[in-house]
Amino acid sequence: MSPNGSDRSPRRPMRRKLLQALTAGLVLATATGCTYKDFPRLGMPTPTTEEAPRILSLWQGSWAAALAVGVLVWGLILWSAIFHRRSRTKVEVPPQTRYNLPIEALYTVVPILIVSVLFYFTARDESKLLSLEKKPDVTVNVVGFQWSWCFNYIENVEGSTGDAKTAAELNAIPDRYKKDFPADAGGVYTCGTPGERNPQTNNPGPTLWLPKGKTVRFVLTSRDVIHSFWVVPFLMKQDVIPGHTNAFQVTPDKEGTFLGKCAELCGVDHSRMLFNVKVVSPERYEQHLKDLAKKGQTGYVPAGIAQTSHEKNRETNNL
Repeated sequence: MSPNGSDRSPRRPMRRKLLQALTAGLVLATATGCTYKDFPRLGMPTPTTEEAPRILSLWQGSWAAALAVGVLVWGLILWSAIFHRRSRTKVEVPPQTRYNLPIEALYTVVPILIVSVLFYFTARDESKLLSLEKKPDVTVNVVGFQWSWCFNYIENVEGSTGDAKTAAELNAIPDRYKKDFPADAGGVYTCGTPGERNPQTNNPGPTLWLPKGKTVRFVLTSRDVIHSFWVVPFLMKQDVIPGHTNAFQVTPDKEGTFLGKCAELCGVDHSRMLFNVKVVSPERYEQHLKDLAKKGQTGYVPAGIAQTSHEKNRETNNL
């Protein structure tokens, strides 16, 4: 009986609060707007390239490892709090354990093993995703600048003359990427402004067209500061660095118009560096390039800042 004569246990309010907290947590977890189809992706968008499922798998595996560690840690915390509480043992100071070498070795070795496993799968997938061994069907030079994007389509397009391998506008691109450029590629281009919008979706930014089912290589260059080229449903992004050329390639496998953005804080109007990616059939893609040539958008816009001598030496030594 409590001091005021009531039979009510003082533990009941605490249990009621705990139940309310658990209920609130359950509501928050289930009221996020996600459907049962979205949940397995754990916040990731639906993949739209052949390479994206590899990234999604790595993401899901990392979450599984994190949840397993979390369940173990929280389980040990709750077990200690419940079974070693003072009111249960009636002991003022419980026995103290010091210098338990097996336990110390355990909590040193286990984290190392966890990090090693995560590192292995990350390095394996990164090596595969950044591989440029396969010759691309399409090459696009993505040019980032404050605060929008230009896209040089390095293609042999009817109505456009020239050669991408010798074009002065593309001098910033190293020869190791130019060797895979198609011969006599006069090319076409499109440049955007922050105020431009996609006519179909009304989303801001210029629109990059890509063919479905074709391997596309992005060669990334910058005119000013570091940007980051991120097509959200491709689950892949890479930095666009002045004086250093990055590249990666993907194979889009779903038609549609998708959002892209700069993922690197690049200045006051960074939030306006948006663009769209329109994946269409190869026939519509070819027609789009011809339409750009008819508009007079032939040749290439300057790719950006040329590589520094230090960066050229580094790449030469790594070949």
